[in-house]
Amino acid sequence: MNRINQQLQEDKKILSIYFSAGYPNLNDTAQIIQDLEKNGVDMIEIGLPFSDPLADGPTIQASSTQALHNGMTTQILFDQLKNIRKSVKIPLVIMGYFNPMLQYGVENFCKKCAEIGIDGLIIPDLPVDVYAEQYKATFEKYGLINVFLITPQTSEERIRFIDSVSSGFIYMVSSASVTGSQSGFGNTQEAYFKRIADMNLKNPQVVGFGINNAETFNQATQYAKGAIIGSAFITYLKENGTGKIGEFVKAIR
Repeated sequence: MNRINQQLQEDKKILSIYFSAGYPNLNDTAQIIQDLEKNGVDMIEIGLPFSDPLADGPTIQASSTQALHNGMTTQILFDQLKNIRKSVKIPLVIMGYFNPMLQYGVENFCKKCAEIGIDGLIIPDLPVDVYAEQYKATFEKYGLINVFLITPQTSEERIRFIDSVSSGFIYMVSSASVTGSQSGFGNTQEAYFKRIADMNLKNPQVVGFGINNAETFNQATQYAKGAIIGSAFITYLKENGTGKIGEFVKAIR
């Protein structure tokens, strides 16, 4: 069974952390992953830096730009992670845009992910219908879960289609804004979380965008299986370096 599915079956709320590979420094990637697992994080999203990140707010954009300046590439990331499964057991997801994957070759990219122990991909600019028609078989061939995003504006029909082609979790974007642009959730967002929960989808939901502390983590997971923290963690790395990751995680739960 895929590690993502195993984690989703655990009787607890999932804390997933996102960071940009190659940030703050090019060779920090593997150590950050190891430290996050050691401090109790349940899943990690590794950002593959891209020059035109549509859904990312300024914090993640800046970290992605820095990572590219540091020299991060798709091949370097794969090289950095080639031995990661010797020390890390939790699910690892690569989040990135489709262009670098096309350049690498979609099948080659998926094959490499499988070889090094990546469990899934999040590709915000790959439409679900294109995936279903052209790439689903390739992803499944290599045991990769593809995770799709929904927003408050996504129609019920679209959500149910995403649910039908998904086999892991659905990334529930908390609002229509970019990452890192919120501070807390209001009644409108809580109603959205409840509305999706009441749809009784076959795939659990994990909330992202706007989670930055214990309060917003608890709000987000009231109706969802877990929550993803990205911008707040990257800001923490910028301000504190990589030596105090445990303190960040402990402050969330």
